[in-house]
Amino acid sequence: MKPLTYRQAGVDIDAGDDAVRRIAPLARATNRAEVIGGVGGFASLVRVPSKFREPVLVSSTDGVGTKLKVACLAGRHATVGIDLVAMGVNDILVPGAEPLYFLDYIAVGRIDPGQVEAIVGGVAEGCRQAGCALVGGEMAEHPDSHPAGAYDLAGFAVGVAERERLVDGSKIRPGDVVLGLASSGLHSNGFSLIRRIVFDVMKLRVSDPFPGTGRLVADELLEPTRIYVRSIQTLLETVEVRGMAHVTGGGLTGNIPRVLPQGCRARLFRSSWSPPVVFETLRTAGQVEDAEMFRTFNMGIGYVVIVPSATAETAARILRGAGEQVVRIGEIVAGERGVELVA
Repeated sequence: MKPLTYRQAGVDIDAGDDAVRRIAPLARATNRAEVIGGVGGFASLVRVPSKFREPVLVSSTDGVGTKLKVACLAGRHATVGIDLVAMGVNDILVPGAEPLYFLDYIAVGRIDPGQVEAIVGGVAEGCRQAGCALVGGEMAEHPDSHPAGAYDLAGFAVGVAERERLVDGSKIRPGDVVLGLASSGLHSNGFSLIRRIVFDVMKLRVSDPFPGTGRLVADELLEPTRIYVRSIQTLLETVEVRGMAHVTGGGLTGNIPRVLPQGCRARLFRSSWSPPVVFETLRTAGQVEDAEMFRTFNMGIGYVVIVPSATAETAARILRGAGEQVVRIGEIVAGERGVELVA
């Protein structure tokens, strides 16, 4: 028998090296002044910014989920990296942290340097939008775990906040106002249900028009998650923010209670905003109940900010000036911690 090689077992080191050569410039382009060294070492080194008196490190890890299956069906991999970054940096933004750096983990069935370059290009773009550095990651070839062309993504976001300025929801009081920042669409949650409705019930293909939207299925489903970092940072510099929530899995009804103190309840007025048509199409086609829609999808609200009533208009004006679509979607009332939806 001839001597076996790692390549014959399914792992192509040369392709991996090629992919690293392609993505290294993408990572370097996101560097911040705090980054020490570059991509390729055993660990990434980043200084804590000197402007913080009592810095608190804030971290999060997440993935993109089965939205990746849509990307593979469409053969479009350039935006899921933005989703990956968004899921992490929007989370660490909730306690008021400034995203500092990001690492990604890519597991593939077979390394395709061009595909990896497209994926990491999206990660780098997400980091650019968030103002954080892509300092490294891991690319693993798993020939027996992933079919050729398939992959999984995970990401790790680290930020820093001033301890005395942490936003933890403890100051929320009845009478406060709930502001909703528009999502860019479906974002990255509920895709197991979305795929079931779109591909099994509606019998659509990624190249078909998505009813009511004027867009193709691939365009609608792969619209990248909005990153709210810069606009929220601008807001935090100007007005008191008492609580925030990133609307991901669990929807509005599942995520807002995570930041509410005991004795406070969020009352949301459904008539105050109109969810994008994609949500109504999914609800109708899948015969999904309203409660299920609101605990699965963001329903057009990707991020929530809770502020005192006296500064609500100022906060909304600042956010609009930063490029956000902002709606006053509700109020905080006394009661059991949770969310109630009213007409």
